Amino acid sequence: FKDAQDMLDQMIGEKWLTAKAVIGFWPCARDGDDIVVFDDETRSSERTRLHTLRQQMQKREGRPNMALADFIAEGADYIGGFAVTTGHGEDDVAKRFEAAGDDYSSIMSKALADRLAEAFAERMHQRVRTEFWGYASDEALDNDALIGEQYKGIRPAPGYPAQPDHTEKAALFDLLGAEKGAGIALTESFAMWPGAAVSGPVFLPPQKPCCLD
Repeated sequence: FKDAQDMLDQMIGEKWLTAKAVIGFWPCARDGDDIVVFDDETRSSERTRLHTLRQQMQKREGRPNMALADFIAEGADYIGGFAVTTGHGEDDVAKRFEAAGDDYSSIMSKALADRLAEAFAERMHQRVRTEFWGYASDEALDNDALIGEQYKGIRPAPGYPAQPDHTEKAALFDLLGAEKGAGIALTESFAMWPGAAVSGPVFLPPQKPCCLD
């Protein structure tokens, strides 16, 4: 723990890494299990379509099998998206340690970059809720409440159970202009580069109780 704290202090003080982010908000509507994203407020032209997967497991009686599309209204609604990275410079730092034969510090620097990316995503989502989108402008949560996700709205990341299909990142990155705006690219297997990166859609709080557990 002390080694990580010491390296984090040095990482910040000497500015080893550069953080970049992009966010966006778009008019949309639900179409079955899909989320249709429109070009503009007229909602007359479909820009892209985000595909979601309905839960496949057997649920208890009275518990619905949910999909992320269920968080979107069939009529006029909105969806957000984000992509953040703290990984610009990460590879150079790791290579310097490796060249010096210090594999421990190389691994530590990569782990810290990953943790910073997760923290950046949490901070960006907080600013979306309270400032950029502003639907929870009076939010006042401490760190424990943030870690416990006691806020309004969700930001599910592709690759996790709620959205297991990594290929959906392509549509999101196109909407965001993530490569141009934040220097985050997708590999042919839809991994993000730099590796210390987080992305996903952002949903407003649902108007009726539902869950994805």
